[in-house]
Amino acid sequence: MNTTMKKIYLTLILTILSGYSIFAQNPAILDSVHPSLRYDFSQFGHETWKFINAPGKWHGGDWLKVGLVGGGTVLIMETVDKPIRNFVLDHQRYSKSAPIVFGRMWGEIYSPVVFFGGYGVYSLLADDIGTRKIAYEIGQASIYAGIINYVLKVAIGRARPYTNEGPTSFHPFSSLFNADNQSNPSGHSTVAFVISTVLSRNAKPVWLKVLAYLPAALTLVSRVYQDQHWTSDDFLGAAFGYFIATWVVDQHSNIQTSFGMSRTLPLSISIALN
Repeated sequence: MNTTMKKIYLTLILTILSGYSIFAQNPAILDSVHPSLRYDFSQFGHETWKFINAPGKWHGGDWLKVGLVGGGTVLIMETVDKPIRNFVLDHQRYSKSAPIVFGRMWGEIYSPVVFFGGYGVYSLLADDIGTRKIAYEIGQASIYAGIINYVLKVAIGRARPYTNEGPTSFHPFSSLFNADNQSNPSGHSTVAFVISTVLSRNAKPVWLKVLAYLPAALTLVSRVYQDQHWTSDDFLGAAFGYFIATWVVDQHSNIQTSFGMSRTLPLSISIALN
């Protein structure tokens, strides 16, 4: 992550936190909502403390997931990273195609701001707690995942594939700013799976739950195809995005929100509380 990207990420955090403060100034949609589920800055602070302390309360199943993700990352690194890169470098015909470019854009660091802003503005205009919940969860999960992702990037210090140093080249804690040595985990994959997981978990029809992950899948393909990441980078980044977003949504599971395609306005989104 270069200096420009760090500025963008800081802007993301400030935008989202400012948005929580704005939410608190519009109490019209909160009259029937429990104080602990108003999706404002106070709730963010409370849940952030819970998130920080969560590992201390993990059980066997949680540690098993950590082991599977870590083991899977190492296995992919040792077996398929190099063969997959060699294959895609020999088939670069579609490197600038619409699906590949769209996949990259879905995982860009500005995407959570766009989704947070869109759902947040709609919730304020329509006095709708459902869209407020989605905006809050995308913002919250993006901040958690983004911070963890960056810390790991610096700590692991893996060289990106385009440096041609190979899949086992690491420079831990070598630089805070050199993106060439910040390959693992993939930030785009983390962002993509945060957004898709929140949207999927809030979707009502099964087909829409599945469809929400299609853009994230394109992000995984895009990052490897454009030689920005190894496959194992994508795997670890996607896992972080999925599990962090799942944790965030689970905190609010007592409010069931769904979104689906509007029958009266094709291609528009309707939000409803169950």
